[in-house]
Amino acid sequence: MSTAETQVSSLPMPPERYISNYTEENIRRNRAPRPPPPPSQHEVYSMFGIQYNNDEMIRSLESQNIKRLIPIHFDRRKELKKLNHSLLVNFLDLIDFLILNPDSPRRTEKIDDLSLLFVNMHHLLNEFRPHQARETLRVMMEMQKRQRVETATRFQKHLERVREIVNSAFAALPTLYDDDEHGGAKIKMEVDPLESNAAAKNDPSYQHDRMMCKLVDSID
Repeated sequence: MSTAETQVSSLPMPPERYISNYTEENIRRNRAPRPPPPPSQHEVYSMFGIQYNNDEMIRSLESQNIKRLIPIHFDRRKELKKLNHSLLVNFLDLIDFLILNPDSPRRTEKIDDLSLLFVNMHHLLNEFRPHQARETLRVMMEMQKRQRVETATRFQKHLERVREIVNSAFAALPTLYDDDEHGGAKIKMEVDPLESNAAAKNDPSYQHDRMMCKLVDSID
């Protein structure tokens, strides 16, 4: 590992350290810390004491001064199986050294070999992170799409049901006709006193009733 790396805590600072900076007084006086700007494409940043570059999402083993056990072009599934088998073999060898000769220097060598195998396997698994992120985003978008389609379908069903109810209500209304044309009983139509009263037209309930009547006539 690089000697320039510093030892830092793996956990962030307590929330109180951040909350205390965002008081109402600091916000009113524009003293609250601004959010950090997004990193540029070639910017180098530090995380847990390790320098990272935005050009590479996952640092290569060579950049971390770690021996690479897997080839450049390979089948990840096969290489993971090979690393897993190597781990088991080296672990059994370590058990033999601990039983037969615990003070043998080969014991330390086997521990280093196991650590190197674990690091290479961990790096190989990390290379699947971009694919995992894309698949997770794809599943989330598919779920949102399915929920919206289901909501639109339910809304369309309710709309059709309301239209059927309104049409049935209109069909059940009695037909008004004149006695001279149809020869039936003449229905006396009385003038609504509110129609002839100009002051009543300023009533909000009257205006609301007129608007609902026009809406029903337009649906028919």
